Amino acid sequence: MKALKLAVFVLFAAACAKEGSNSSTASSTSSSSGSVDLTGAGATFPYPIYSKWFDEYAKLTGVKINYQSIGSGGGIRQLSEGTVDFGASDSPMSDAELAKAKFGPILHIPTVLGAVVITYNIPALSAPLQLTPQAIADIFAGKITKWNDARIASLNPAAPLPSSDILVVHRSDGSGTTYIFTDYLSTAAPSWKSIGKGKEVNWPAGLGAKGNEGVAGQVKQTPGAIGYVELAYAKQNKLPTAAVKNKAGKFITPSVTAVTAAAAGVAKTLPANTDFRISVVDAPGPDAYPISSFTWIIAYQHQSDAGKGKKLVDFLNWALTKGEPEAPSLDYAPLPSEMIPGVRARVAAIDFAGAK
Repeated sequence: MKALKLAVFVLFAAACAKEGSNSSTASSTSSSSGSVDLTGAGATFPYPIYSKWFDEYAKLTGVKINYQSIGSGGGIRQLSEGTVDFGASDSPMSDAELAKAKFGPILHIPTVLGAVVITYNIPALSAPLQLTPQAIADIFAGKITKWNDARIASLNPAAPLPSSDILVVHRSDGSGTTYIFTDYLSTAAPSWKSIGKGKEVNWPAGLGAKGNEGVAGQVKQTPGAIGYVELAYAKQNKLPTAAVKNKAGKFITPSVTAVTAAAAGVAKTLPANTDFRISVVDAPGPDAYPISSFTWIIAYQHQSDAGKGKKLVDFLNWALTKGEPEAPSLDYAPLPSEMIPGVRARVAAIDFAGAK
């Protein structure tokens, strides 16, 4: 397995684990050196908060977690093959993906919510660009190619839009951020249905960049560029974000409050037997930011290594209680309080060699 771009964490000296007989034993090679206790891989979307959580948890407990931010598609593949103890994804696994997992049932544990934002590089603009779902779809489909196109100018009559070309930047890797973005467009912009939704799609226009950090970096260094990233990456790179017209007809700037509003009604409508593979894009409500989503840690229900399984469950329970309040400081929304008991019950369903 080739070396991966980012390692979250302190004292990372172990080589990536090779495929093993299950998700617990897969990381025993890493832990045998004493460098890490658990290994994980996946989504770049929650990387900023997971990095903070793992660092803080290590200081509190001594349990070290090595997380590689490689994209949701990579996280799903590595968990399915059993080369990590847990995965992370911004797109729920499909029934077909779950059926291919080598070591039994996989559980989805929602951790926080975040916003996928439209970010752009137009130096002359001082106020946020306003965009409708159809305008966003037409830009990323290559149907709008100039910044002063009437379909953008009519939404921003006072903005000094340049006549320059639009450079679309999208993800080049299998990405949960792409899934959220295309799930939203498929829901809110009828013309996008022909392109579809997924962790990877056939982009009609633009160039690809790896990870949220890659897209943010490309937009930042290229005047005229536009892309989609998780809110924290836009803020870290001091990039502007567009106000997007929501289902209620209001232009909403992405924020923790607006993401929380999108999730507000979810807990009250979830069925008792939910597996938490749920979408909140294009949510109703006057204050809801429309490109919002849960992100998940994914793990095998049956852990054959009791020691590792217990460490994973202990961390998840800590994250759901002590970690959640830290979410807003990194531009994520915590889970609705009504959801926490159900999510913790899901964590309690994990067993270790037959014992809970």
